[in-house]
Amino acid sequence: MRISEFQQMIREIYYHKDKKRGVEKTFFWFVEEVGELAEALRKNDREALEEEFADVLAWLASLANLLDIDLEEAAKKKYPGVCPYCGKKPCECEE
Repeated sequence: MRISEFQQMIREIYYHKDKKRGVEKTFFWFVEEVGELAEALRKNDREALEEEFADVLAWLASLANLLDIDLEEAAKKKYPGVCPYCGKKPCECEE
């Protein structure tokens, strides 16, 4: 599944709820899911990690839908196959 297909699926399922909730409250849900991902990382719980990564991605797609941002296009623009900072593949930036 492409990112755009996933984003469209999330739009079809949740957009009506997301629109009623609004950007701010949807963002709070996204942040809560990131917190749950952090907890799964801390516990090194593989099953929970998979679930929380999926939840974070879904809430990110919901936010992008509310703001009319195409995640796939935004990602391709920002990360065109090389590091956006040094222009190299692999990245040669100093951390």
